Amino acid sequence: MNGTGQAPQGHVPLAVVVIDHTGDVTHWSTGARRLFGPAREDAVGRPATDLLPVSGALPQDGRAAYPACGRARLDAGAGHPDRIDVLWWAYPLAGPGPERLLVLAADAAGAGPVSEQLAPGFARHTDFPAADELARALPEILPSMSVGESARIAAQVLELGYPVLEFSHHDRVPVTADWGVSRRTERKQRRAEAARAAAAGLPSPRSPLDDAENAENAENAEDLEDLEYVAVRERLEFLNEVSGAIGSSLDLSRTIVEVSRAVVPRFTDVAGTYLREQVVAGEGFPEGPPDATTLWHRVALEHTDEPGRWDDVVPVGESMPFPVHTPFFQCMTSGDPVLVPYISEEMGNAIASQFEKRDIRPLITHRSMLVVPLKARNVVLGFMILLRHRERPVFNDMDRVTGAELAARAGLVLDNARMYTYQESVAETLQDSMLPRIAPRLPGCDIATRYLPGTLLGRVGGDWFDAVKLPGARTALVVGDVMGHGLNSAAMMGQLRTAVQTMAALDLPPAQLLRNLDDLAHRLGDTYLATCLYAVYDPIAGELHLANAGHIPPVVVRAEDGRSKLLALPTGAPIGVGGVPFESVTVPVAPGDRLVMCTDGLVEVRGEDIGVGLATLCESAAHPAASMDDACDTIIRSLATRGGRKDDVALLMVRMAGIEGGDVAHWELPAEPAQVARARALVRERLALWGLPGAEYAAELMVSELVTNAVRHARGGSVQLRLIRSGTLLCEVEDAEHTLPTLLNAGPGDEFGRGLRVVARLAREWGTSRTATGKTVWFELTAR
Repeated sequence: MNGTGQAPQGHVPLAVVVIDHTGDVTHWSTGARRLFGPAREDAVGRPATDLLPVSGALPQDGRAAYPACGRARLDAGAGHPDRIDVLWWAYPLAGPGPERLLVLAADAAGAGPVSEQLAPGFARHTDFPAADELARALPEILPSMSVGESARIAAQVLELGYPVLEFSHHDRVPVTADWGVSRRTERKQRRAEAARAAAAGLPSPRSPLDDAENAENAENAEDLEDLEYVAVRERLEFLNEVSGAIGSSLDLSRTIVEVSRAVVPRFTDVAGTYLREQVVAGEGFPEGPPDATTLWHRVALEHTDEPGRWDDVVPVGESMPFPVHTPFFQCMTSGDPVLVPYISEEMGNAIASQFEKRDIRPLITHRSMLVVPLKARNVVLGFMILLRHRERPVFNDMDRVTGAELAARAGLVLDNARMYTYQESVAETLQDSMLPRIAPRLPGCDIATRYLPGTLLGRVGGDWFDAVKLPGARTALVVGDVMGHGLNSAAMMGQLRTAVQTMAALDLPPAQLLRNLDDLAHRLGDTYLATCLYAVYDPIAGELHLANAGHIPPVVVRAEDGRSKLLALPTGAPIGVGGVPFESVTVPVAPGDRLVMCTDGLVEVRGEDIGVGLATLCESAAHPAASMDDACDTIIRSLATRGGRKDDVALLMVRMAGIEGGDVAHWELPAEPAQVARARALVRERLALWGLPGAEYAAELMVSELVTNAVRHARGGSVQLRLIRSGTLLCEVEDAEHTLPTLLNAGPGDEFGRGLRVVARLAREWGTSRTATGKTVWFELTAR
């Protein structure tokens, strides 16, 4: 109170009391002490009926009564020397805590004319102009409220005297009241000015607000501090809610949408998110600071405007640079938030003039704007443009701080998603580069393959398959699985696959190849284990030679009756265990039989016995299909679509067509120079018999060179010459010399060194390999 006994204009000292469901006081403000007398420590915990004239509004049976108000007369006491009239208002509270009633009270004489508007039920008549003014003001606070709702609420408050505590509506009020924090800042500034004045020996500056706070409103200081605490708490709760709403997955696009939706409409009315092109493309961390040429990809746009208003001017998915003289460029280059409290017509025109071929003035003019950077490790990944409608309070300094903290958390989440996407992309690229490109037809067999990456937690794995051409029209078939997932497993898979290809080219028996592969795995390190199934198909002999290293068995589908079965093979230990022998098994096969090899990711499902998957594999492999690709798709549909699959899948299917005896010609020649002419004649006659006159000249010339080399370098014995017709024409020359020939650079006067040059120039493919008794040099021509 001031010296006149009246409260300053617009200020009503209030007592604030909170009562729990038992009727006891849990909060007693300084204003309550001044009005009613008891100190805080004496009032808290006591029944409210002993202290307040509000018995009719107290909680009953644990439930709060309806909103109520009243007038009471207090006798002279410690808080006041004379009898006074008190106005009080009681508001029920709902929530998880024990508090059930909020009571506000004020000295009726001190409230003066203000009481007529605060408690119209006490007034002598209803202030209808005040009702009209309140009805007009409510839509400014909640813009979506209709005029009818506003008039109804004003009538309830001003005519009937009942306050409105809750009503059904979908608007969300601003995060916090701006004046509470601003007033704290203002007091802090005044205290700093007073301290400077005292240090300089000058009178302390005072203001009317100082007088009001130090005199009439001293009792409200604590309540204001409570309001300021609520303001900060609400901002922290908002940031906590946003942090919980974003980052639910490591998917970059989903994270971007979550960030945008978390702030609209709670914090802003429009949120546009932009990321650098490198981030969106998953090309790694962007290098160097952005400039006017940096392309920014618009990845998300959330707003409360009418549908389509933004899409035509700034569509999602567009990439664009931002001009230098704009708030957006200032944010992306400085890495700091940029606040524009109000965009006037002039400022809107200035910003819009920097953009070509688009008019953004209607979208930004008369709005408040905040641009916040999305940073990670001091690098700007992108930024968000936040806009508020003119009906809402403009962005202030506290909003800038809130927006910066929001962007920092969002930037960290986006960076985690970006790094995961980048690493996954690198691993998938590595794995794809290591998977072979197998021709659909090799000598004596047709091949089809499938590879399926794992689910999100194991997309990159160590599964692989391969097919390698061997001498004698044979084909090496391999399927393997490095245990584990990720880059390391993919890299280990690449090393093992390369090793298998190299050793297969040496024509090692299956068991010996796995033995060597196990030794190599030990030299590479004992961190990883792998399973491997290796088979060699001989289409001329009609045989399969197989060895297994801990892998699931293959399936053979017999062409004779269409029945399928798992091949019983010695299981063997996985590659990397060491010290365990491997065994080879020979299985006879007929033309038309099919061999199915796969990794355990196809047949194994968590919570289900693997025998169920193997039985389904046998059943689906026997299903008739028009082509090899259709047969693979049938297996995939039957097995890979089951729920619970997480591992990656490699599938290799081979239809063993065989090579008829009439398509094979074999001669054994003495290692004598005269046999070179005979070899040419034999080849010429056989190609004429097979109807391949177009291949005669090249085949004769290359056979002459290879037989000449064999006779010259062979250490006695004989020379083996073989022709095989199987889609292509394959010619093999075998001798007893183990040293493999190499290409030489023959000069004009050199007598030797041109033979392999001729072969390399004329042949479709050619190669060399060691055998148990020497070596084989082969070449392949198109059969025509």
